[in-house]
Amino acid sequence: MGVGEVSASGDGGSAQAGYRRSAGSPRGEARRRELLDRVTEDLAVNGLVDFSLRRAARAAGTTHKVLLYHFDGADDLLKQAILQLRDRRIGKSSAAAGGGSTRLSLGEWVRAVWPVLVGEEARVLDQAIGLAMYDPDRYAELGRGASQQYLPTLLAICPEHWSDRRRLEVAEMILAVLRGFLVDARTSGDMEGVAAGFDALTRALEREEAADA
Repeated sequence: MGVGEVSASGDGGSAQAGYRRSAGSPRGEARRRELLDRVTEDLAVNGLVDFSLRRAARAAGTTHKVLLYHFDGADDLLKQAILQLRDRRIGKSSAAAGGGSTRLSLGEWVRAVWPVLVGEEARVLDQAIGLAMYDPDRYAELGRGASQQYLPTLLAICPEHWSDRRRLEVAEMILAVLRGFLVDARTSGDMEGVAAGFDALTRALEREEAADA
């Protein structure tokens, strides 16, 4: 089964009658978070290939019925785990860039976070983008969610005196180009070519900021 074949068949992939939700109680929320953390760790190690509710249950040390008590099926669980992995990646990227303790140029910021973005653990997030492309009717939110999570960080690193429009343009460019490099790195393995394009991106960002001088 390929990356695009995340399976919910035979697993109770959607919510079924008779399963209650934890309804946001403190105890239920704590249990839901514990289960989500375990499934997220499994995804980080093993990726999306052959993901299913039964596999998630094994990783969480429970049954698929218990997962259906806390989540609205395999797709809901997958989406929440991906969101959590992205938050983790954003946190690591921020730490790699100094955590905001010093103001980096756009080029410096991109160079600082690139090792985190291309790291082995992050490959599952690139798989999620591929899944959104493979089956947009079912998984489009995995792609839209990536932009929604990353854009605030990218907007924040742009110079404060820039107009909202200019910051958006540059943030969208960084997001799109880095995503393209990641796909190329995962699919072609041509890291020399990716490095050449990456150097061109950082020079373009340096010129963009130098235009204010």
